[in-house]
Amino acid sequence: MLDDRDRKILALLQADADLAVTDIAEQVALSVSACSRRIAKLKDDGFVERVVARLDRRRMNLPTTVFVIVKTSHHAADWLDGFRRALADIPEIVEVHRLTGNFDYILKVVLPNVEHYDVIYKRLVQRVELFDVSAYISMETLKREIALPTSYV
Repeated sequence: MLDDRDRKILALLQADADLAVTDIAEQVALSVSACSRRIAKLKDDGFVERVVARLDRRRMNLPTTVFVIVKTSHHAADWLDGFRRALADIPEIVEVHRLTGNFDYILKVVLPNVEHYDVIYKRLVQRVELFDVSAYISMETLKREIALPTSYV
């Protein structure tokens, strides 16, 4: 069971994983050693999956986002395995969700420009059979947050 200090530590780590333990300890009113032990326990308990660097997409020349809606007529395990492998082999596809409703999957694709979508489309459909594919270009990102709310644990 997490307490308010643990939740605050997680919120601080989400905002800046490079934050010094001394700064975190000060903000949650703990000694550095007690704070360090809590951080280690949060990691050991799986609350922190991993620590990564968040790159600037514009500086990486990937300013364009395309959402791809996929319908398939295949739902067998072997097709899904092939689909997963195809997705894993295309680094521009950064997020994929299986959906309820009229569509089967939504893919988030990051690209240097809209024209490059055709390259990704061809790589995907050459690997797996899809029933219908529709692409939607994101005109503007209104919210882009990776931090999770900490109040539910």
